[in-house]
Amino acid sequence: MSGEIVSFIRKLYETDAPIYLHEPQFNGNEKKYVLDAIDSTFVSSAGAYVDRFEQDFAAYVGMGNAVACVNGTAALHTALILANVEQDDEVITQALTFVATCNAISYQRAHPVFVDVDKDTMGMSPKALGDFLDENAEIVKGACTNKNTGRVIKAVVPMHTFGHPCRIDEIADLCKKWCVVLIEDAAEALGSSYKGRALGTFGDIAAFSFNGNKVVTTGGGGVIVSRHSKMVKRAKYLTTTAKVPHPFEFSHSEVGYNYRMPNLNAALGCAQLEQADQYLTSKRETAAQYKRFFLNREEIFVDEPEGAESNFWLNAIVLKNRKERDEFLEVVNAEKIMTRPIWTLMNKLPMFESCQCGLLENSQWLEDRVVNLPSSVRP
Repeated sequence: MSGEIVSFIRKLYETDAPIYLHEPQFNGNEKKYVLDAIDSTFVSSAGAYVDRFEQDFAAYVGMGNAVACVNGTAALHTALILANVEQDDEVITQALTFVATCNAISYQRAHPVFVDVDKDTMGMSPKALGDFLDENAEIVKGACTNKNTGRVIKAVVPMHTFGHPCRIDEIADLCKKWCVVLIEDAAEALGSSYKGRALGTFGDIAAFSFNGNKVVTTGGGGVIVSRHSKMVKRAKYLTTTAKVPHPFEFSHSEVGYNYRMPNLNAALGCAQLEQADQYLTSKRETAAQYKRFFLNREEIFVDEPEGAESNFWLNAIVLKNRKERDEFLEVVNAEKIMTRPIWTLMNKLPMFESCQCGLLENSQWLEDRVVNLPSSVRP
């Protein structure tokens, strides 16, 4: 069984060399722009490429403004600050996510609360969110409050798993009903859309990542977008050490963060973004080939949800059970083809095991069965 999959992947990528999960491609203006940034001597957080990358990215996703950060976690942390998440507040998210989502919540000394995902999207389930809020929350003086803990629920942070959209429109409606801020963790979702609308544009704020394994990379980087111009202005201020604008004085009015993206990284990002549509076309074709291959097999290919156009950042299959999953990972990785399981649920990690949880049946089911396959852009 695994041997047939190994043969197919090697044929797909036309190589006998090791095949990694998601390698970056540098076939455009990357070297030209990076060398230009070096020649300018502006290699840190001030430079023309930072401004250009922010403008280009905002235009690409259809938002008015963007703020470039050093990584996606910094972007998400800043988004939580913009949502006024403070110590001992609560933030509802999904247990099936990358740890950075919960780390960012913890940076604010807030408490993650975990709800289940939908099996078909692998992202936050609006039904699970609604059921949790109906059972555990009430509005007290205009604030969504947890009846069990007495803490304020300030925000909801769904994550678009592997670039597949969750039912983000329904989640947005629930956030409005319950007076909480919606922050989209769109770290993996660049180029994906739901019902014709780009991911990262449904929430009050969204955070993207440009790590080396993402669809578009800046080496390390992230972006904050928001439809609220005041939030964007404050994001830029906070991520620039909360420095009061002045030609030469160094004055800071509150605790800030050195989170701005360096010009070198932004130069790389500008060149990558020029090729984003080409990358997405290649990735969707790769996904289509995987889908055809797995059509009449026992393994189930994870396709884009109804109403979605996914970037297929990481292709995935669902196996019968955890034993079969583990055997598959051992055999295929031994063949120098990188595959990996989905993340360990956050509520199982020691720093989050005491957090409040809803029922996590789908999350556990997926943790036991989902495996990622090589998904790099093919030449």
